[in-house]
Amino acid sequence: MVEGLFQDQDIIKKIQTKLPELFQIAELESSRAGKIGMEVGSIREKILIALLVYKIGRENVQTDLPIHEPEADVIVHGNSISIKTVTGRRIGGVKLIWTVDHDQAVKFSEEYVPTCDMLLAHINWGGAGALYLFTKQLQAQLLEQLGREEYMKLPKPGTNPRGVEITTNAIRILANHPQSLIIPVQWEKIEIVFDPYKRWLELWKQE
Repeated sequence: MVEGLFQDQDIIKKIQTKLPELFQIAELESSRAGKIGMEVGSIREKILIALLVYKIGRENVQTDLPIHEPEADVIVHGNSISIKTVTGRRIGGVKLIWTVDHDQAVKFSEEYVPTCDMLLAHINWGGAGALYLFTKQLQAQLLEQLGREEYMKLPKPGTNPRGVEITTNAIRILANHPQSLIIPVQWEKIEIVFDPYKRWLELWKQE
């Protein structure tokens, strides 16, 4: 199970040493003219799924999910997992749904019930962050405790909405909850020589 990531000392050490490097490569791979593109989120997601495959085994990790599983990014031993990554000095800004339609955002906030455990990476370059696991039961418990208006943040009408977020207060309660699992990560960048065309060039050279 995913909980095993947070109990295996060898895996914990590997996460603490390798995750910043791999996420740095993800940023380099998705950057153009010094700006990081939106595709970085998909690359980070693949990195974390690859970690699950490494730890749990390919046969136990389902990645080819049907389109009617909008919240789940991967299924491990039959358990749906939503993968989130956020960057910043303080944890926050975790999206539950991306949408540009305000009415759809309101409808989502009225009907939303957590259906997945959440694997969340808090990236804080030059400082401390973490990898968290929040169970769906804990998320549902907090949603009921706080109420929908305090648990979710809707985009303001008339603005360019980017979706529905978990409020900063709610995500911090989850991050500090005794039932949540956490691996502290120090996010330091290293010197990496990266050529975004090298892999493709090597494939072109193959007979």
